[in-house]
Amino acid sequence: MVKLFENDAYLNQFEAKIIKIIKEDKHIELNQTAFYAKSGGQPGDKGEIERAGSKIQVLETIKENNKIIHIVDDLKDLEENCDIIGKINWDLRYKHMRMHTALHLLCSIVPLGVTGGQIGYEKSRLDFNDPDKLIDKEELEEKINLLVEDNHTVTTEVIESRILEEKPELVRTMSVKPPQVDSKIRLVRIGEVDLQPCGGTHVKSTTEIGKIQIGKIENKGKMNRRINLQLSS
Repeated sequence: MVKLFENDAYLNQFEAKIIKIIKEDKHIELNQTAFYAKSGGQPGDKGEIERAGSKIQVLETIKENNKIIHIVDDLKDLEENCDIIGKINWDLRYKHMRMHTALHLLCSIVPLGVTGGQIGYEKSRLDFNDPDKLIDKEELEEKINLLVEDNHTVTTEVIESRILEEKPELVRTMSVKPPQVDSKIRLVRIGEVDLQPCGGTHVKSTTEIGKIQIGKIENKGKMNRRINLQLSS
C-alpha cells in the first residue's frame, strides 16, 4: 500500500482502488491511501469514501499486520477492485498535524526521556522521565511559543536504520522503538531545533501551529511528569 500522507500531509482527497473487503468487520484495504492509521500517539483519520454517488463514512483508520485498514459504517455499493474517492476529515487531521508538531517542539525544549504521549483534538500531552521535577510551566510556555513564532520549516527525510546505532540520541522515546520499513526510518526535522524519528503527519511551518498554552503538569508516579498542552484554536 502506498502511504500518500508520507509525501503530502496536506492531501485531503485522493483516488484509489479497493483491494480487499472484510464484510463481517466492515474493513476496507486500498491500494493507496491518504488516511493516516492510528499509531505513535496520533489518532487515525476519519472521513468518507465515495463511489457511484454513495458516501460511506470512514469511522476509524488502524494498522493490522502492517496494513492500513479503513473501518467504515456501511459497505453499500463497495466491492473489491472498484475505484473510489477518499476524502479526509480535514479539520480533524489538520488539528492533529498542528498538535503533533507542537509536541515535537516540546521535546526539543525538555531534555528528558519521553515515556509516553497522546495527540488529541482538544488537548495533547507528553510524559517525561523527570524524577528531579525540573520542568517549569511558565518558562516552558514562553520558550515553546518563541519557537512557534520563529517560523521554523518542517521537513522529512529517510535514513538507513543503522544510522540510529551511531546516533542513538535521535530517539527520544524510552519504551517504543521507531517504526522501520525495509531497514529505513523516517525522520522529521524542524529547522535546526529538532530532529527525531516519526511516521506521523506535520505542518510545513511552526507558525501554522498557532499559540500554545501549557496546561496542567501532573506527577505520574515518582519519576514521570505529564505535560498537557492546548492550541489557541
